[in-house]
Amino acid sequence: MKTLICLTTLFILAAVHAGTEEESALGEKVGNSCSIRMKNGGKCDEDGNCPYQINLPSMTIQLPKQFQLLEKTIKEVQSLKEIVNALKKSCQDCKLQADDTPEKDNGQQNPESTNGDQDNNIHELQSKVKKMSISLKNARNQINSLQEQLGKMSPINMNTIEQYVDTKMINLSFALNNLDNKCSSNCPVLEANPSIQLLYKDCSDYYKIGKKVDGRYRVTPDEKNKTFEVYCDMESMGGGWTVVQIRKDGSTSFNRTWNEYKNGFGNLTGEFWLGNDKLHLLTKSTDMILRIELEDFKGNREYAKYDQFYVANEYLKYRLTIGGYSGTAGDALHFSKQYNHDQKFFTTPDKDNDRYPSGNCGSYYSSGWWFDACMSANLNGKYYKNDYKGVRNGIFWGTWTGVSDEHLNSYRQTFKFVKMMIRPKSFRP
Repeated sequence: MKTLICLTTLFILAAVHAGTEEESALGEKVGNSCSIRMKNGGKCDEDGNCPYQINLPSMTIQLPKQFQLLEKTIKEVQSLKEIVNALKKSCQDCKLQADDTPEKDNGQQNPESTNGDQDNNIHELQSKVKKMSISLKNARNQINSLQEQLGKMSPINMNTIEQYVDTKMINLSFALNNLDNKCSSNCPVLEANPSIQLLYKDCSDYYKIGKKVDGRYRVTPDEKNKTFEVYCDMESMGGGWTVVQIRKDGSTSFNRTWNEYKNGFGNLTGEFWLGNDKLHLLTKSTDMILRIELEDFKGNREYAKYDQFYVANEYLKYRLTIGGYSGTAGDALHFSKQYNHDQKFFTTPDKDNDRYPSGNCGSYYSSGWWFDACMSANLNGKYYKNDYKGVRNGIFWGTWTGVSDEHLNSYRQTFKFVKMMIRPKSFRP
């Protein structure tokens, strides 16, 4: 850039020199008006070329417009130079920071190490969850075991106490009736009245006093409760049976509510269910046996007898206690571990107390019964007069001959007649 300025200056001086020669001639005429003087500045060469010196006075030179562009270019170049220097400084700072980075990284966690720690934490949480799952499973097994133990235990309630008091009251009544009437010396001597029984707890008491005709009788199993009417079978298997259920013609629907099964329904001389409250009263004061008689439409007759039969109160959902099977129909009430009706609560279509987790057995089979999950016996099912297919919602006894051979699309076994009746275990005809 400096070289360019110098060449430009020489160009200007040469132009000025040419002008001075023209003006020298004129200066003689004008009278020495210009003060520029040029003289020999040294020795001449062989060709006659001599150096000259020029003395310039103070002057102002008018430069062309292009010199303004030259000045602007110089400023831009200077600005670019400053930018380049700033960039160099920035690069040096970046390098210093890069040099410092490894030292700082030494004080930070390694990403790979961090990922390893996270994996360890995940494995630890998974291990804890697995242990908790095992603990919950063990707790569930313990709860199921306790429930089974509680199911086998006899309920602790007021029934036992009430039974004891009722027995003492009956014995006292008999004792009073057996006493001779005693009077003072002024009273005439009276003969002792014969023993009079005040309460008839079930049909066997009527049988003992000579009433041996089938029919309706009024009984009072518990003197604290009202007397109610029952149907007595005085002829079958020694008599004295209190009938609690009969199915014989399908005239009565057994698809009933909880309250209907609680109080009883139907006709004592036709089809009926005596009622769960009455079953409880009849079985709580005396050890009862249950006899079930079944007949199919082919004329096959079988029976099942249970030496233990007890129905709890409504608070305990009329839980069934049954055992001591004998007979020819098979023990369908203790069919298997999954289908075992002993110690099961009573279920109706509107009150689900069964062990089936996905629904209500009473609603599915349209009846009330001591369902498990769901059943191997149901004597309260629908009365079918002909064989049927589909859902086994009819009267059912799982150990009946031929039932085990049935499959999903086969015809179901139907029953023409069913009777459930109870009698004291101590009864002797």
